[in-house]
Amino acid sequence: METLITILVGVLVTVAVYLLLSRSLIRVILGTAILSHAVHLLLMTMGGLKKGGVPIIGAGSGNYTDALPQALILTAIVISFAVTAFLLVLAYRTHKEAGSDDLSVLRGTEDE
Repeated sequence: METLITILVGVLVTVAVYLLLSRSLIRVILGTAILSHAVHLLLMTMGGLKKGGVPIIGAGSGNYTDALPQALILTAIVISFAVTAFLLVLAYRTHKEAGSDDLSVLRGTEDE
């Protein structure tokens, strides 16, 4: 199962890099969102996909699941949501001011 998720992370990173290298501002924002989802899956896979009880160690404690990767992923989801929302507002204002979302037009100079 971990191998399958690792391959999925690789596919998501490939798609994200492709979108990040495009000229459309919306595609760049989608690329950053997909890249953040790939990182979330990578953190989940690195934490280990195991079953267990709650992480309370007592007298009859057996296998338990580590809560740290889940807490890191939850924090990363909140941060990536905030960054994506900021980038979408920035793209909206840029399109409203410049009238285009093409990054080569927004540069203001011709390519050399």
